Amino acid sequence: MNTAPTHRSRPRHARPAPPEPAIVALIPAHDEETRIASAISALRRQTRSPGTIVVIADNCTDRTAETAAAAGALVLHTSGNTHKKTGALNQGLDFLMPTLRDEDLIVIQDADTVLEPAFIAHASAALNPRTGAVGGIFYGDAGGGLLGTLQRIEFHRYAREISRRNYRADVLTGTATLFRAATLRRLKEARTEGRLPGGTSYYSPATLTEDDEITKAVRTLGYRTISPAGCSVTTEVMPTVRKLWHQRMRWQRGALENLRHYGLTPITLPYFLRQIAMGLSVLALLLYLTFTAWMLARGVTTIAPLWIAVGALFIAEKTITARKAGRRCQLLAALLVVELLYDLFQHAVYLRCLYDFARRRRECWRPT
Repeated sequence: MNTAPTHRSRPRHARPAPPEPAIVALIPAHDEETRIASAISALRRQTRSPGTIVVIADNCTDRTAETAAAAGALVLHTSGNTHKKTGALNQGLDFLMPTLRDEDLIVIQDADTVLEPAFIAHASAALNPRTGAVGGIFYGDAGGGLLGTLQRIEFHRYAREISRRNYRADVLTGTATLFRAATLRRLKEARTEGRLPGGTSYYSPATLTEDDEITKAVRTLGYRTISPAGCSVTTEVMPTVRKLWHQRMRWQRGALENLRHYGLTPITLPYFLRQIAMGLSVLALLLYLTFTAWMLARGVTTIAPLWIAVGALFIAEKTITARKAGRRCQLLAALLVVELLYDLFQHAVYLRCLYDFARRRRECWRPT
């Protein structure tokens, strides 16, 4: 009796799974000996922690380098850097990038920032081929008195705004952002080829606000930028009016300069419209205050129901949007007059920046 031959199937060898992307953290630091250890410790506590933490000690005059090394970080000293934070970041990336694959991940964060434990896990899970980078949602650290409280309220409102626009990041905050190595390589190539402004390295040395500029660069290359829920960080608030003025002058002037460098494009159009809206809000508040002062000067003290309703609406909006900042912040917001003074401060920054920008006055980087 004939029997059919049996065929033994050849054993199939399963392909080995690709290695997990390496994670590297990069922290530029200038005289941050009091805060650098906390930043490194928070990275160590991540549920998905970086394998390497590099602190770029940039022209430090204190013990930043020694403190970082004692906390277990690899310390890189800048050489001949005259471009402040962007120069330090470019030197750090030049050091790291040859060792990284395209799929590897780089966390770039400020030395005065502490990441929540799940930041890297949430940020890496949100990355996909269409998303070029994932930014953090920042909140204010404790302290700073009344000025610190006003900044914390402001940051909570900004976080609320991000969530309401489905976590789209209009700025990849410099406090902490996760990049794929491939994205940064494309940025450098595009700058070298002249498809992006800002020199021939990863970050533009010409900008005062590297986070705002690199967001426009990433989006110009066709990537999405997001700041998803769970990517929370806590950063330092400015303790004095002088430091806050210098910080906001740098932020606002940097935003204007970046728009000048990129020009009007489909990517920058919303940023131009936001600047126009800001100018209109400044004008509206000035007109309101001028009208109120004029009425009081004429002895008109009758309060119309319409203006009572408008005032009540302002108070309700301020109070509701400060809800997640805590009860004390809500009570402060309900007073309205304190935040009105803070708004006037912000408007003064805006007007001064427009004046300096129009006259092409150079804005210097001042440490804050």
